[in-house]
Amino acid sequence: MSRILILDDEDSILKSLKRLLRVAPCTVGNKTFALEVETFGSPLEAIERARHEPFDLFLSDFRMPEMDGIEFLKVVKEIQPDAARLILSGYADLNALVRAVNEIGIDRFIGKPWNDYELLSAIAQSLAHRELMLENRQLANLVRLDMGDITPETLEAQRLEALEPGITQVNWGPDGSVLLDADLTNRG
Repeated sequence: MSRILILDDEDSILKSLKRLLRVAPCTVGNKTFALEVETFGSPLEAIERARHEPFDLFLSDFRMPEMDGIEFLKVVKEIQPDAARLILSGYADLNALVRAVNEIGIDRFIGKPWNDYELLSAIAQSLAHRELMLENRQLANLVRLDMGDITPETLEAQRLEALEPGITQVNWGPDGSVLLDADLTNRG
């Protein structure tokens, strides 16, 4: 179950979005996301909820009286950095879009009125991207754990050994001297 928090200062928009996400499938490729949706009309209440509950995706209106959507998403990014972030706006403000991408890395900027299919697709794509990002991080952590106590020196020795087999093999004598191959000492 994917948890979504929606923030908009217009109650009719919140009701419409909640109804849409309850009845329409949120699908990308062959993956369908079951959604649990919470709606808020106040950014401060939504932030407080985000401090106590994890969400997979935040969808925020851009223009609101208390705080704009970029500021809201910036705050929740600090609280939940791995959650996907989308902005919904009736205003096509290019500067705001650039700011949203640069400051908070939004996944999508969706215009009002929205196309239901495009909105559902954007949500599904963002959730799928988030899952992939988390899976990649988990696999990278497993690789690091499997490497255990491998140092950069050990990795370099392995790289050199792969290039020139035997280069890292040194025969040490009991007194600490380097023993040369018998084949090399007899040549000369």
